[in-house]
Amino acid sequence: MLLTSSLVASAAWLASSIHPAQAVTAGSIVDGGDTTVSAMMMFVGNSQKVYILDKAEGNAAQINGHPAWGAVWDFNTHTSVAMDVKTNVFCASGMHLPNGSYATFGGNGAVTVGGNIGSVPTDGGSAASFDATYQDYDGRKAIRILNPCTDDDDFSSTKCQWFDNPDVLAMQKERWYSAAEALGDGTIVLIGGFVNGGYINRNYPNTDPTFEGGAAEPTYEFYPANGRTAEIMQFMVKTSGLNSYAHTYLMPSGKMLVQANYSTMLWDPSTNTETDLPDMPGQVVRVYPASGAVAMLPLTPANNYNPTVLFCGGSNMTDEMWGNYSWPAIDTFYYPASADCQRLTPEPTDGSAPAYEQDDDMLETRTMGQFIIMPNGKLLVVNGGENGTAGYSQNTDVTTQYSQMPYGMSLAAAPATKPAIYDPNAPKGSRWSNDGLSSSSIARLYHSSAILLPDASILIAGSNPNVDVNLTTFFPTTYKAEIFYPPYFSSSTRPSPSGIPSTLTYGGSYFNITLSSSSYSGSANTAAGNTTVAVIRPGWTTHAMNMGQRYLQLNTSYTVNNDGSIVMHTSQMPPNANIFQPGPALVFVTVNGIPSNGTFVIVGSGSVETQPTSAASALPVNQLASTDTSGSGSGSGSSGNNTKNNGATSSHTSAIVGGVVGGLVAFGILGALIGICLSRRRRAANRAPASLSSANAYALSDRKARVPASMMARGRGGESGVVESGGGSGERDGFGSQELSADPYNRQDYNASSDWNQSTAALTAAPPIPPYQDDVPRRENGMSF
Repeated sequence: MLLTSSLVASAAWLASSIHPAQAVTAGSIVDGGDTTVSAMMMFVGNSQKVYILDKAEGNAAQINGHPAWGAVWDFNTHTSVAMDVKTNVFCASGMHLPNGSYATFGGNGAVTVGGNIGSVPTDGGSAASFDATYQDYDGRKAIRILNPCTDDDDFSSTKCQWFDNPDVLAMQKERWYSAAEALGDGTIVLIGGFVNGGYINRNYPNTDPTFEGGAAEPTYEFYPANGRTAEIMQFMVKTSGLNSYAHTYLMPSGKMLVQANYSTMLWDPSTNTETDLPDMPGQVVRVYPASGAVAMLPLTPANNYNPTVLFCGGSNMTDEMWGNYSWPAIDTFYYPASADCQRLTPEPTDGSAPAYEQDDDMLETRTMGQFIIMPNGKLLVVNGGENGTAGYSQNTDVTTQYSQMPYGMSLAAAPATKPAIYDPNAPKGSRWSNDGLSSSSIARLYHSSAILLPDASILIAGSNPNVDVNLTTFFPTTYKAEIFYPPYFSSSTRPSPSGIPSTLTYGGSYFNITLSSSSYSGSANTAAGNTTVAVIRPGWTTHAMNMGQRYLQLNTSYTVNNDGSIVMHTSQMPPNANIFQPGPALVFVTVNGIPSNGTFVIVGSGSVETQPTSAASALPVNQLASTDTSGSGSGSGSSGNNTKNNGATSSHTSAIVGGVVGGLVAFGILGALIGICLSRRRRAANRAPASLSSANAYALSDRKARVPASMMARGRGGESGVVESGGGSGERDGFGSQELSADPYNRQDYNASSDWNQSTAALTAAPPIPPYQDDVPRRENGMSF
């Protein structure tokens, strides 16, 4: 397995980190610096760097003579610098790769000022391959690869830059708003997406649910393809219109939970067979542009690592309200989002049939809310709005003039500026709380993002519900980042573990993690029983999603020494790579609810291959100190977020569903993705006029409320055509990209094979796709956003 310089640097960072917690206020949201580009997408590359992607637009930051739409943010300095990206990453998907790199897939065609089609048209004029002003290339088939680097590396070298050349590395199909999910062997499955279009992925009436006249892509494909061609997924036809950024989660069996529109299924990637599961209760839509908060709950020994997925928020708009590619049929910014939450265990182990389970409602309605799994096993929801949906537009079927749009191009309003915390183990009726949490002064709506950082804080950035940079509109393009410090930052002491390996295997011999007595306060024996070791993958974040995000608590037992030190005997990963796919992750040790800094590790072999597995070794029995001592740390139990060890007092060696989905490939891969953002606004002013926000117009419950006939008018007025474009000059120092090499795998000792070139298609290989047709006037580029 390749041990990258990123892992070495991460270990050095952890060794030199200060044990006491930073002097910050628990529950606070503080300035996180400037992101250079609006953070539509983010991922944590290592202990030093967060990578950021924006759509191609007129950002003031320049690189290599054109506006930047990529950047890297420094964890220690809270500063950022531009990076060169060649293709338009607008609404791409992304995922980790087994060796610790990241890949981002697809995007939009080349655009120019105002989001219009670029200067070199293709596909009969419905898209462009290049634009001379912004100098962006068509990104609809692009596969971009990035190897995260640290300050010890030369960021000007090609190995630290994005590889972005669709003529060399590309998908078989054009995909915009596609889903991405890793399989147990590290292969990435790419599902659905737009070819061209706008607000939702359909015409209305929907007479061609499969292809929508050439604007929809109902297929799935693999990366690396390894000879496999794209095939139609019938679920994408069934859910036509509301299946962008489908929610996808690999299950222990190797099947995949796929949720879109209000439908749900289990899909077998090896045979392309589908098993229907129950519909979403109340027909609440969770996928884009309803954009509910969705996450897999922590996988623990107590639940035998059997996944349960939590769905919260989104929208219960009826089918006709969603409109079509061009824009929504109603003024969405006056329509309350959903507060409904549902749990689903797709593969019950007790013989019961899968069924949605009603959970506690959120504390407020929320669209574009985003779940971040924290090291203590609780989930933070942040960002979004209380009204409306994701996306942007110059008009709706009701408000037909851009000059009359109350919030500029935003289709959402009433920013949800206060985060909330969900405790999956609390009794029903008490799982949500926002006590002691601060509110942000920045609206985080469309194209906002959030991600867990290595110190267990959360980076929040982005928001840009605008077709191009707009700094003067109601919700402007946002470059300011923030950091949220969860309640566990109330402790003055953080655990300081040693002995965490740089790689974790699927089964095999256990390892020991040592905690000194300065890592906690109070009884040593009690602290040992309240210690968890969790492997967390923060994921690749965009559009209120963290693709690939998972939390797995390792099985542990402990020995408490008389000097107050604690040795956690820690199992390797469960011997089934489908439970937690191979690739980069962080290991957090949490004592009495207070987490350590995360240690970067690679899970699995580091290659795209059937992962080696071994039987899990038995753990030693727990041993308490003969004389209970106290830790020398201070305040480690003061956060009120104590988390029990979920069975750590005994060795859990129960059987785990074995096997991994096959597919042998002789190389590895990595990449990144970006996000688009939206901007600020006071909540009080975001309420609709009384005539539109009354209970008769839109009920605040999740029951479907009929919209007044006046609001459902299908008349279509003209557009103002006025879109303020930002941009401007002002060269900003950045990391320039080098001449694109023919081999995207910069680390030759790891990626020596070029077989991938035989199983991918170049952009020029695909025949032109005719522009879709509908009966609605549209912008020059055929998009409402």
